[in-house]
Amino acid sequence: MTGATGQHGSTGAHVVASLREQGVPVRVLARTSSERTASLEALGAEVVYGDFRDRRSLEPAFADVTDATFTYPVAAGIVEAAANFAAAARTVATPPRVFVMSMAPSHPQSPSPLGRAHWLAEEVFGWAGLAPSVLRVAAFFYENVTLFHAATIRERGVIANSFGDAALPWIAGIDAARLLVRAILDPSLFPPGVHLPPGAELATHATLAERLSSQLGRDVGYESISHDDWKRELLERARRNDSAVNISMADHITALSGIFAGGKPPMTKPDPTQLATLLGGPVTNFTEFVEAHRPSLSLASSR
Repeated sequence: MTGATGQHGSTGAHVVASLREQGVPVRVLARTSSERTASLEALGAEVVYGDFRDRRSLEPAFADVTDATFTYPVAAGIVEAAANFAAAARTVATPPRVFVMSMAPSHPQSPSPLGRAHWLAEEVFGWAGLAPSVLRVAAFFYENVTLFHAATIRERGVIANSFGDAALPWIAGIDAARLLVRAILDPSLFPPGVHLPPGAELATHATLAERLSSQLGRDVGYESISHDDWKRELLERARRNDSAVNISMADHITALSGIFAGGKPPMTKPDPTQLATLLGGPVTNFTEFVEAHRPSLSLASSR
């Protein structure tokens, strides 16, 4: 498992927990020791340390591995990471099955630099002869609401960004993790190739704000701001290094907001029935997501 200590959606940690609950031995690749690695070890996972920028540090992680997952954060450096991962995987006598957690904007002509980089990283695995199963989850994570807007929801009761009235596909990070677990345990669901699992629902940010108002018992509204203003805000947060937002992430999300606000429909429409079938169980809805994240969304005056 790579990406098990990531913060955006915490998909990797969910995958480890689920596999360990089912008695599957798991080896986690981490860059440094932390509270997150300690919690994974407490679940019975083996933790080894390596760096995507150093192929030699990755090679020991592949010993006796049958399945390897590649999950990279929403950040720069994915092509180099994929190349080092693929090179290390090829050092073992029998290379593992590889599962790649990607994103729907992965495309050579994507408006997002990260979308283009993710596509190239997928190509690297194919060139290496690893025949990966690529999951381009075709939805935004509900976790984007907390990542980008928790502070303004708490302090001013507002979600402000440049998506405007665009209806977006959404999914809970835990359901993306469940898709990866299903892929690992039943490879026939996602054989080698590119797959676009659908989101759970289509909703605007204004709709999500209305639901937050009802659930939190306080008014939460949506404010449409310009592309430049939102990008400026995110870049300032990245430069202050006071959140999980980084410069590449700011470029990525604002590039997507420009496309969707301009009227582009989702490439893959949400299909909760199909998603439930792929998950082998019920889909996590926004109400359940809010309950799980209520502390970070509670407005300042009610805390």
